[in-house]
Amino acid sequence: MALKNPSAPSPAVSRVPAMTPPSGVIHVNSRHTSHFTVVGNHLAQHRELSLVAIGLALHIQSLPAGARIGIKCLTARFPESEARIASALRELEAAGYLKRTRERLPSGRVVTRTVSYNQPGAAPCPVARPAQRAPRPEREHEAKPPPKPRPKPERTPLPAPRRPDPAGARTAHRILVELRRDDPRLLLSEADVARLTPAVSAWLERAAPPDAVRRTLTADLPPGLRSPAALLAHRLTASLPPPLPAAAPAPARPDPLQTCDGCERAFRAPQPGLCRDCRSARAEAPPP
Repeated sequence: MALKNPSAPSPAVSRVPAMTPPSGVIHVNSRHTSHFTVVGNHLAQHRELSLVAIGLALHIQSLPAGARIGIKCLTARFPESEARIASALRELEAAGYLKRTRERLPSGRVVTRTVSYNQPGAAPCPVARPAQRAPRPEREHEAKPPPKPRPKPERTPLPAPRRPDPAGARTAHRILVELRRDDPRLLLSEADVARLTPAVSAWLERAAPPDAVRRTLTADLPPGLRSPAALLAHRLTASLPPPLPAAAPAPARPDPLQTCDGCERAFRAPQPGLCRDCRSARAEAPPP
């Protein structure tokens, strides 16, 4: 019988569990004896929460009472943006893992209180209160009044003709549709053409030549043109020409020359007859 070699190294102990699944994750677990947090699978495997929300809930449940968990504090702690953290907090509120309320302090300031639930809907465990007073949750942030929204500038309405003119409307429609021939970027939708047609009709009503309207709309287009309809609306409104002044009335034509029936002198009158002198002499002559 062969003797065992006492100097031979013992086989290495595998850290992989004996029952290894054919695929998927393999767990190598060690027992925690301190600094750990118990988290339910209802949170860790929640099917409706995002990974950011699940990780944030785990972080919040691991914090001691009174820790700050405002958006500013969490943004300083993690690389996620304020928008993503705020969205994750709203997810946890909707799922019942967080409850945030606002309270007004005796000083008049408003603060936000946050309560974390490790198992939404379950009865809380009774906690033995220590003899000394438990620390109150710190104020996360003071509510600031929302900034007043800036009033939006009123948009100048598009010009419109004073009197409807079907022929002018057809010409205005053709001008807008054919702008794409000057520049393909000026391809307009039917809705844009219908909206801008009255404005072009107003230009034509003010005796603007169609070619001049087209040149005004297509000249010096910006290189990064994204909204041709908005640009055309601005030009049609800002560059609207004034109406032409009313034409002066034609001077009255003098009466035609007539030959007096009494003295045969020429005089001006609308109808043939006697001149002024002959009419006066006839009026002063005594009756026969």
